[in-house]
Amino acid sequence: MTTVAEDAGTRTARRAMIDSQLRTSGVTTPRVVRAMEAVPREDYLPAEKRGHAYIDRAIPLADGGALAAPVVQGKMLEEAMPQAGEKVLVLENGSGYLAALVAEMGGEVTSEAAASAATSKKKGDFDLVLVDGAAEQLPPAIAKRLGPDGRIVTGIVEKGVTRLARGKLAGKSVALLPIGDVGMPVIAAFAAEKSWTF
Repeated sequence: MTTVAEDAGTRTARRAMIDSQLRTSGVTTPRVVRAMEAVPREDYLPAEKRGHAYIDRAIPLADGGALAAPVVQGKMLEEAMPQAGEKVLVLENGSGYLAALVAEMGGEVTSEAAASAATSKKKGDFDLVLVDGAAEQLPPAIAKRLGPDGRIVTGIVEKGVTRLARGKLAGKSVALLPIGDVGMPVIAAFAAEKSWTF
């Protein structure tokens, strides 16, 4: 059973996250801030890690997944700006937190594990695809999930540096535009194939 003191402490930690992490990093859009204030990050962590919910770095989870640092998801949401009623596919990296934030902002959310989406044969007409982590290579299956005017916000890995990127369909693939460097967990299922070089 949760005590009043625990609730007050959690609310204080969430407020501190907003004031000292999000706002100081430029995440100030009211809809994004409201969603991140409303959704308790600790609910998306195993019991033994809940005390770390509001730290300013990624939290490793089982099976190689991770809950990204708050500022990463804040920046993703500011870039994506999901609208009420939009069909949004969230490719998860183990936590479910990003999908909950999008739902709080009014998006009609479908959530799938990134690993299964990499080889999925499904097609879709999503207005927005959000990838909760960085990809060395975005699987071709992801492009098939976007509607004609759909957009994608994801992390990418370039020469070992993770960056936030946005994109749209270009033919049968996704064209991505890097936006800025941001430290985010890399999704193992989206690793580039290794090749020999001489």
